[in-house]
Amino acid sequence: MSKTIRSAGQAALCDALIKARQSAELTQTQLAERLRCHQSMIARVESGERRIDTVELIVICRAIGCDPKDILDHVDAAVPVDHHL
Repeated sequence: MSKTIRSAGQAALCDALIKARQSAELTQTQLAERLRCHQSMIARVESGERRIDTVELIVICRAIGCDPKDILDHVDAAVPVDHHL
């Protein structure tokens, strides 16, 4: 069984979310305000300390103004074909 919390896919997800937020010219605080959460939650998501589910990804992408499919394409490219759960 592979540990996925620090996997290439998880790192790619964090990287893609950070880049999307920065491209939207949003700070973590501004994104947190849009999501009605604490800035520390955004920091934990972006650092990989807190994992998000699919629904949370969509909500975050909407708040940023990016397409979740673009984020998932970035993650898909980073996950090795032979990666197992």
